[in-house]
Amino acid sequence: MRGATKEGTFAYLKQFGTYSKDFYRFDGRFFFSGLGLGTYRKEPYREENYIVNYKNAVKMALLNGINHIDTAINYRYQISEREIGEALQELIAEGKIKRENIIIASKAGFVPLDFPFPPNPYAWIEQHILDAGRATREEVVIDQHCIAPQFLRWSVEQSLRNLGIDKLDICYLHNVETQLGYVDYATLLGRVRAAFEVFEALVEEGKIAYYGIASWNAFLYEEGHTEYVSLGDIVAIAREVGGEHHHFAYIQSPYNMVKTEAYTYPNQKGPDGRYYTLMQAVQGYGLSLVASSSLLQMNLFKGIFAPNIGEALGTATLSDVASALQFARSGNVVSALFGAVDTQHVEDNLLVAYLPNPTREAYQSLFGGDNAL
Repeated sequence: MRGATKEGTFAYLKQFGTYSKDFYRFDGRFFFSGLGLGTYRKEPYREENYIVNYKNAVKMALLNGINHIDTAINYRYQISEREIGEALQELIAEGKIKRENIIIASKAGFVPLDFPFPPNPYAWIEQHILDAGRATREEVVIDQHCIAPQFLRWSVEQSLRNLGIDKLDICYLHNVETQLGYVDYATLLGRVRAAFEVFEALVEEGKIAYYGIASWNAFLYEEGHTEYVSLGDIVAIAREVGGEHHHFAYIQSPYNMVKTEAYTYPNQKGPDGRYYTLMQAVQGYGLSLVASSSLLQMNLFKGIFAPNIGEALGTATLSDVASALQFARSGNVVSALFGAVDTQHVEDNLLVAYLPNPTREAYQSLFGGDNAL
């Protein structure tokens, strides 16, 4: 089963001619829907996370214009990937979608454990990681994070099994900053280099198409912070490992109405040595940015949004959730992720697909003056 293609993702978007022309973005590799469906749920050990099921939400998304699905092997102890796989296989078997239409992204780097939750997670790590020769004890940081080469290879191949596919379209190295504070920056970069060598090999084997880094803080903090990572350093490693035609292509980082640093904070050096925002630096290096946490796990909605927000974003007659999604997807990103289990929430969020992007002036008005966010 092949992966996403430029032609396949273009054919997909042509089915949704009533949506705004701004809803789909081409990054030179794929045509992305402006919204992507994420499958993360916090506190995965809670029983409710196993009662819910993403399968119907994934189907609703794929059948209604969202062709970007994001997950990670450790989300809900591998269950999220398996539910995506079930939805994908059923829709393909029914002839409702083709694999080449859909961009599937997953992440490797955290110890996934497995469902049902093992009675002794430390014994699980011993059996499945240490004794299996996938990493040394020193390479497993705080019993949860590991980017050792053999562990990453196993993780990617396990994700493919969970999803029932032959190739990941995007494979992210997951939250590399987790290791900082336990190893120094030079050691981390050495581990990233080894990880990229594995990813380039997996590209050659046809198991991933492109790779990247998904982070929470790494690219947003001030230079010198314990968890800060230089995007320029990462790109340099990719070029050393894969040459000028390397397959390091994607950054995933939070962007929402509260966490705006990717758009506002010039903390990353670009190719010319000057400091830029993450969005600008990503563009300067020829990469693509995916916005995570577009709704900040619903923490944006503890009060009612000011009227100027909807006026600027073109969402005055829609919900605050629609405003938040319109805000996130209107930055310099290829897709903005939201999580949903309820199919009605997916349908409601897709109202944003009918909207044009706000003008630059209107969008910028949200960041300054008396009516700033």
